[in-house]
Amino acid sequence: MSELLQPAKLTWDRRTATHFLWRTGFGASPTDLDRALHDGLERTLDRLLTPQPESPTFQAADRLLKQAALDSGSILDLKAWWLHRLHASENRLLEKLTLLWHNHFATSNEKVSSVPLMLAQNELLRRESLGNFRRVLHGIARDVAMLVWLDSNANRKRHPNENFARELMELFSLGVGNYTERDIQEAARAFTGWHVRNSEFWMNSIQHDTGSKTVLGQTGHFDGGEVVELCLKHQACPRFLAFKLLRQFVIQQPHPEQTEALAARIRHHDFAWSPVLRELLTSRLFFANEHRNSLIKSPIELVLGALRTLDAKPQLQNVAKLCAELGQSPFEPPTVKGWDGGRLWISSTTLIQRANFATTLLRTPQLGGLTMPTTREGDEVTEFSELLLARDLSTESKIALQSIRQSQGGDSEQRQRGVLQFLMQMPEFQLA
Repeated sequence: MSELLQPAKLTWDRRTATHFLWRTGFGASPTDLDRALHDGLERTLDRLLTPQPESPTFQAADRLLKQAALDSGSILDLKAWWLHRLHASENRLLEKLTLLWHNHFATSNEKVSSVPLMLAQNELLRRESLGNFRRVLHGIARDVAMLVWLDSNANRKRHPNENFARELMELFSLGVGNYTERDIQEAARAFTGWHVRNSEFWMNSIQHDTGSKTVLGQTGHFDGGEVVELCLKHQACPRFLAFKLLRQFVIQQPHPEQTEALAARIRHHDFAWSPVLRELLTSRLFFANEHRNSLIKSPIELVLGALRTLDAKPQLQNVAKLCAELGQSPFEPPTVKGWDGGRLWISSTTLIQRANFATTLLRTPQLGGLTMPTTREGDEVTEFSELLLARDLSTESKIALQSIRQSQGGDSEQRQRGVLQFLMQMPEFQLA
């Protein structure tokens, strides 16, 4: 194993635990942090990698929200269901990975126009988020929402449609530069007849091309499933996936050495995610000082992270609308490439909207019910800056925060809201 992925030698303190919880979930409340500090890294990671029972309250809300979405056929209701899971589930890493793979296999209800189909794809991604990439790639090739999204019913023996074959190689498994146009044309023939009928996968044998095909240097009478296996066996596949995982959990622009190190572990574990994540999330690479507070939060990470950190009860549909305004609307990625993320989350417009989010959350009930956190008297600056930023403040920021405290006089709640608002509008709050 590469030295980069050797277990980190670290002090498990509050800032280290904060880094770990922010990267593996959506924010961290004081209760979350206390539990992680008590349990230590290994037990905390075991809990994240092992399915946890949900509370009866969570399960009841989950059932009601899901049924409401199915009954109404409203994608906004389905967004509310998933945001509830992202915010309140005991299986936070599982939900974060589901969001990662939703972006990887980007499918939008704008075209699919079916809550049941989008829900089914979401549940497929969740089942395998801590499972095996091989199974999810085979599953997505037969997923009805994906087949609708990429026009698979138009893929017929005499007139192959290349949409799915192209995205399978370019966006799902290999990346640009690791296949040829001829590979796509031949792979499209293998997927002819992979159709949808009555909202279910249908193998239309009449329209399937059974002839010999040459794909990625191999020749045979391949069908779609065999082409998926050819992609998985290609040396570029684990590198492509390693790059995605590193961007999500460690660094915005991974170096080739880092990507190769993680790719080797993905291949070693045959695409099984739990052992790969265990190695990554305990590694020197993950805990390196230069990688902390370095990833720009996505809108969902920003909004749900703040709500969880401050123990707020979200108004789910309003949260869904806000995330969309900030550039990330679940179940409606902008293109087949999904959200590019990183620095592209921030523009002159969204930066103002992110600042306004802090004001809305702290000054109105529009996004959720918020009770001010308990702090030691007069110590809001220290406690809130650690909770929200987990870093040392500059002298200028400390002076500004003390000025805000003093301007509120003896009103404790207004003083707390002022301090929180200032911290949430700092550039540092945009990073995790």
